[in-house]
Amino acid sequence: MNEIKRNFSKWMYWFMLAVAIILVYKFFDNFTAIGTAIGNFFEAISPFLAGALLAYLLYIPESRIEKKFVKSKKKFIRKRARGISVLLTFTIAILLIILLVNVILPIVTDSIVELVNNFQTYWNSTMDKLNSLPEDSILKNEKVVETIKGLGKSLQEIDLTKYINYEKITEYIKGAVGVASGVFDAFVTIVVSVYILLQRTKIVNFLNKLCMALFNEKICSTINKYFNKTNEVFFKFISGQLIDAVVVGVLVTIAMSIIGVKYSVLLGFMIGLFNVIPYFGAIFAVAISVLITIITGGLSQAIIMAIVVIILQQIDSNIINPKILGSSLDISQLIVIGAVALGGAYFGVLGMFLGVPVATVLKIIICDWVEYKNKQKYNY
Repeated sequence: MNEIKRNFSKWMYWFMLAVAIILVYKFFDNFTAIGTAIGNFFEAISPFLAGALLAYLLYIPESRIEKKFVKSKKKFIRKRARGISVLLTFTIAILLIILLVNVILPIVTDSIVELVNNFQTYWNSTMDKLNSLPEDSILKNEKVVETIKGLGKSLQEIDLTKYINYEKITEYIKGAVGVASGVFDAFVTIVVSVYILLQRTKIVNFLNKLCMALFNEKICSTINKYFNKTNEVFFKFISGQLIDAVVVGVLVTIAMSIIGVKYSVLLGFMIGLFNVIPYFGAIFAVAISVLITIITGGLSQAIIMAIVVIILQQIDSNIINPKILGSSLDISQLIVIGAVALGGAYFGVLGMFLGVPVATVLKIIICDWVEYKNKQKYNY
């Protein structure tokens, strides 16, 4: 009888191994179909994911407005503080979008189209000024002249009007908001974000209970600790960088307008937008702005503009940005540069933007682990 049981167990083992191999083979054999199914699934739930992201972005302004209403002397407002704050937050967000679409974007679009259409004229004028310089000028150096002419030739060989015109810019904008471009998807996105903001306390309580059911108390405490810390870092970084980008964009636009720089709104908008990417974004945007200003306004105006923008960015990096972000990003500048470079290399622009908060969270976890191991090893 024991021999029969041993043989049966042996054959069952080999049978299960064969089934497992067949299942793995079938999985990879139908990988395209499985990939398509997974893609369709994520496409179906994309409005829900977009709604969760929208709620995540609006949480900070909504929670701050709610705190003001909770302190109200009127009982009606106190009892309905969350609902009123959610309504007010979405109203402000919609008004800002309307302002962006109807006021700022048309100016930026007109500036881009005008710059592209008149680029040849601006370039010819720049080359005439370069040729009229004295022979001993540093800009008349043979290598400098060849570099400038090579850059101009490269730009002229590209038909920018094919890529930058009213129709193309409209397509780019539609593509940027294509996650919830349909009426139904947009509606679902807004509804999901509203419900998440209204019922976030219940959602968090459920997740805490689920964590307690799956893990022991110590593990749950650790998960909660790092979940809260991660939220703090990401909330402060994302909201702080967006607010800082708006502040920098407005200040640069005003400064450029006073100096008389052509396309000041376009350049200010670009510098503010790229400012959300630490270090590299600001350097790239200023370099492009200087080049455009040289072509449209001359070298002296470009130098003045560069000095003013650099001063504003120093004020931002040393005063404004730390005030907005606080101490949430206690991280070395070397790690920031590495995080932006690695994030950009593997995940593009989004990776460059989110690389810093991810690196900050990893740094916190690693430092805590090192501290824990040292305490265990040296009993201190």
